[in-house]
Amino acid sequence: MENVHLAPEEEENDLYTGYNDYNPTFDSEDLRNDMGFQQAVKTSYGRRPPMTAKYPGTAIGGRPIGTAYGSRMPIGTAIGRPMTGAVQDGAARPMTAVRAAGYSSTLAKGSSFDPLGQSKGPAPPLETKNDDTPEEKIKIMEKKVNDLIEESCLAHARGDLQQSLEKAKEAGRKERALVRQREQTGTADHINLDLTYSVLFNLANQYANNDMYTEALNTYQVIVKNKMFNNAGRLKVNMANIYFKQKNYTKAIKFYRMALDQISNAHNAMRIKIMQNIGVVFIHMGQYSDAITSFEYIMSESPNIKTGFNLILCYYAIGDRERMKKAFQKLISVPLGIDDEDKYIPPNDDPHANMVIEAIKNDKLHQMERERKALAEKYIMTSAKLIAPAIESSFAAGFDWCVDMVKGSQYVELANDLEINKAITYLRQRDFKQAVETLKMFEKKDSRVKSAAATNLSFLYFLEKDYDQADRYAELAMSADRYNPAALINKGNTEFVKEDYEKAAEFYKEALRNDSSCTEGLYNLGLTYKRLGRLEEALDCFHKLHAILRNSAEVMYQLASLYEMLEDPHQAIEWLMQLTSVTPTDAQVLAKLGDLYDNEGDKSQAFQYYYESYRYFPSNISVIEWLGAYYIDTQFCEKAIQYFERATLIQPTQVKWQLMVASCYRRSGNYQKALETYKDIHRKFPENVECLRFLVRLCTDMGLKEVQDYATKLKKVEKMKEIREQRVRSGRESSARSRREGSAGSGSSSSPNTTPPLRASDSGQSNHGTSAKGERLSVKLKTLPGSNEPYEASTQQEIDASYVDPLGPQIQRPKTAARKRNEEDEFADEELGDDLLPE
Repeated sequence: MENVHLAPEEEENDLYTGYNDYNPTFDSEDLRNDMGFQQAVKTSYGRRPPMTAKYPGTAIGGRPIGTAYGSRMPIGTAIGRPMTGAVQDGAARPMTAVRAAGYSSTLAKGSSFDPLGQSKGPAPPLETKNDDTPEEKIKIMEKKVNDLIEESCLAHARGDLQQSLEKAKEAGRKERALVRQREQTGTADHINLDLTYSVLFNLANQYANNDMYTEALNTYQVIVKNKMFNNAGRLKVNMANIYFKQKNYTKAIKFYRMALDQISNAHNAMRIKIMQNIGVVFIHMGQYSDAITSFEYIMSESPNIKTGFNLILCYYAIGDRERMKKAFQKLISVPLGIDDEDKYIPPNDDPHANMVIEAIKNDKLHQMERERKALAEKYIMTSAKLIAPAIESSFAAGFDWCVDMVKGSQYVELANDLEINKAITYLRQRDFKQAVETLKMFEKKDSRVKSAAATNLSFLYFLEKDYDQADRYAELAMSADRYNPAALINKGNTEFVKEDYEKAAEFYKEALRNDSSCTEGLYNLGLTYKRLGRLEEALDCFHKLHAILRNSAEVMYQLASLYEMLEDPHQAIEWLMQLTSVTPTDAQVLAKLGDLYDNEGDKSQAFQYYYESYRYFPSNISVIEWLGAYYIDTQFCEKAIQYFERATLIQPTQVKWQLMVASCYRRSGNYQKALETYKDIHRKFPENVECLRFLVRLCTDMGLKEVQDYATKLKKVEKMKEIREQRVRSGRESSARSRREGSAGSGSSSSPNTTPPLRASDSGQSNHGTSAKGERLSVKLKTLPGSNEPYEASTQQEIDASYVDPLGPQIQRPKTAARKRNEEDEFADEELGDDLLPE
């Protein structure tokens, strides 16, 4: 109370006495006249000038201002109240809560202002981390285990299954070492269970991915039996999947149900998926009733497309018509949960909305929606094609019912596709008339459906060789949709058969411009260039096609054929060798390889490929002829006999093969067998002159009595042959004379070709002779030793050995020398690939 000063009584009436009193230190009116303050303001933005007095200077020269730690007397207020922090009666001033940063009235001499303490030098370095402690070692090991698990997953994502398994095993080894380390340090209570679970789960997965099912099941069993792992029971689904892959369906059902029991109803989506798996397993077991129970529950709780399709399959398997219809109706009513396509049509008046729609038009979400819709349409189409013949008395009535149901659903655009599939089903049943009638119904539909139907009609008429109708419907398909590549290809095909190759090439090029992946157009364009003689351009087309279809036998054969036409047999052989790796049992390809090696003079390689061709197809006359001639050429007549006997079985009316058998017997020294063979030939062909000549010679050499009889028969046959030839000659001369007289009478300068037909004894001189490098599979029998004999002298003729394997791969095979040259690349449907629209 001693510091309290009471006001005197005479001042009671003046309540505001001393209100305007203030500390002169805060007087700002005299600052302009204060030299110290003005000097501080003018120098260095207000920093203090260097000290010149004994004590640190202040803004007021010669008059030191005391601080809280100073010894000056406080300046009293009007009411006598002391200043805060003032020292009274020599007592120390109490510390206040506010202290000027970096300022002290007792600053040491020579020190400078350093509020941040920078004059003390850099901060001391951080303490180094000690990696030798057990806890740090454990942390490092845990990080290595996590890294190995990550590397294992990445390797699996790359498709390197072996590497992913190795990393998973190494992670397991390090994790066990980590557990032992914790046990040794006495921290076993702090074992990282999540890390152990991750290691075991990844290891089991990698075992399953590498088809090591036993090891995977054992690892899953370790996880499931450990009660410390939460929700480990769900892994029984994975174990059931493994049993399903092993076709152990009973155990798969057991583990699926165990997993189902351990999953609460809160996870309804998981339970639905497990029940769907159970239904699929029942289908594999043939227990359709149990599968139907599972699928019906799913369709009532959470319907989806796959389950609806499986339910239809089960009803079809048990033959329940009514339930098939109900299941189909449920299938087409399943909501897809996707937006309408109209959402992606940009409005014309809002540029901002157009930009947004352009950005989301092909994003991941829209792609997923399209995939889901395409999958649903596929299942609906497949279901309709499956149940249509079963739900009604005829498949046409069944298709009509399915079409009516689809028209009333959200898949109304599928109705037209179902109608087209109805026509295709007629085609499979060889009912072309009904197929054509069904497709003609689409002529007045919208352009897309009309184009598809017209394309199929054009294809049908093309197969029936009604090229005018095929051309008409190809034009109709093009007018409905000019960008339909199948229609353009059909139009090109009709021009091809008219031999207007330039026009055909233009249509094929347009099809390729509309769809660069149209392999049929590229193949046909190559064939067209080949027919036009533009071999280099054809080669370019087939090389491009080979880059797309790496294993196409047709493309490889065309490349080999083109290289042969370009007189590059080595490249032709190389492509045919690649072809044999794709179709190793194609007898025609092997025979062609033998022919090329034969033309190159490599008889041993030619024999190898001809022999392989004979093994796979022992009915090719040209191959049989070559092999027989080869053995005769190499003086192994006994081995040639089996090939000529085979030719006799194939062509029993051709006497030349039986004569060759008899000749082989005679050359090998078996005269008795040769005589019997000639006698047998004479019984079958009594007017064969050569057979009688050999019989006369053999009977003479062997001293048999029948020689006279055979000689008499030979004279008669020769005389009859001579009379017949004379008649033919006189007939030709008279006809030629009458033609000349008619020509002279009419004044016409033209005359028909009177070249006589090629005879069997013309020694193979063909009017359309092929070059040694040409596309021929037949060979000429070599001039055999002892050709002074009548039969051998006339065996140099070229034998027609053309035979096409109806079961061989449908590729454009080279023709034999007996075929016309201008048919060497005969146009065929399988070559041009006029594809029917996909179902």
